[in-house]
Amino acid sequence: MSWKPLRTLTPRSALPAMAVLLVLGAGAAAHANRPVPFGDQVSAPGQAQASPVGAQSDGAPALDLRVGPGLEAYDRTTGALLWTYQRDGATALHLSVLGGSAIVVWDDGMVTSIETSDHEVRWHRAVPGLAEWLRADGEPGADQRTDAQRKQVQLERAAAALQTVSAPEAWVQVTTPGLTMGFRDRDGDLRFNSRPLFGCLFDPLRAVQTDSAVLVPRTCTGTNGAGHVLPGGITGFKLDGHGWQLNAGPKVQLTALNGHLVKIDDGPLAGTRIFDTDQGVAQTPCDSPAEPFAALKPDTGCPATAA
Repeated sequence: MSWKPLRTLTPRSALPAMAVLLVLGAGAAAHANRPVPFGDQVSAPGQAQASPVGAQSDGAPALDLRVGPGLEAYDRTTGALLWTYQRDGATALHLSVLGGSAIVVWDDGMVTSIETSDHEVRWHRAVPGLAEWLRADGEPGADQRTDAQRKQVQLERAAAALQTVSAPEAWVQVTTPGLTMGFRDRDGDLRFNSRPLFGCLFDPLRAVQTDSAVLVPRTCTGTNGAGHVLPGGITGFKLDGHGWQLNAGPKVQLTALNGHLVKIDDGPLAGTRIFDTDQGVAQTPCDSPAEPFAALKPDTGCPATAA
């Protein structure tokens, strides 16, 4: 059995070890002093000068969530301020609660998902063109608006841009006239992105959501190869991105009736129809000639025809 004495470090051999310690120390200091990503600032409690979001907080029964310029969470029973969340240089415009997440739209075009139970940020996603659309800069009449009117436009558009959907799992869709993007909430994974046809624009202000889908109308001013104006329509989206293209006029109005049915009102000529977003087909009215061959009848069923 051999035995070797412990090696004694000479001044020369000690230099590499000291260099490692210096590098580690410098790295730790840099880590401690580096800028916070996205300007995140979380504290408990804090002052965010927030306003209540009311019914939007139903998904988090223990919390009263408020937005502007950041996000604050109050105990709904005691009124105690539990935590605040802000981003440097950005103002929160709209909040939607999706299960245990608070989804926030910011005026700089960022969308954030925050875990309400421990105020941990799930993800940040920047949506191209969102900030510009929210501001409405350069649009007709924009230079005539007061500051209060500009703020109101921002709030309305932020609410229209964000759609939160619960099935088949929680996901988020953000839509601007030129782009729509869908994110899985648990990790912020981009599941789809889509642009309207050339010469067309999405209309987020008329979009609706159900439990499993988002329907977005589009209007068109461009023409096809024959010089005819492109038709309007409705694009449906699901988490996997596989939705539908529905024909519709330029002024079609959508109304969500429940968790899976949407009323499509296309004016006096085209009429009204009911679309089922779970089945991906329109219901056939009881008095329609196509009733015997209907893919989907109304929820109430059709009365028996008298002999």
